[in-house]
Amino acid sequence: MSEYIEWGALANIVVVGVLFGAGVPALFALGVRATSSPAAIREDGTVSLPRRIVGFVCFSVIVLAIVGAIIYIAAGGH
Repeated sequence: MSEYIEWGALANIVVVGVLFGAGVPALFALGVRATSSPAAIREDGTVSLPRRIVGFVCFSVIVLAIVGAIIYIAAGGH
């Protein structure tokens, strides 16, 4: 049976699927939580600098993942 299944390719698909299928949405949720939760907003209505930095990093990684995926697909990647 194992001669019909490429275990390395299957492992790659599972790892990438979990990473992009669960990791990117979790990172987005972390960025939203860091910048817009009730604990993030100060009394004067602004968001603290560390929380803005965390949100910026999270959203930047997401944008880079999306752009990288588009470039990979457009280049004919398999």
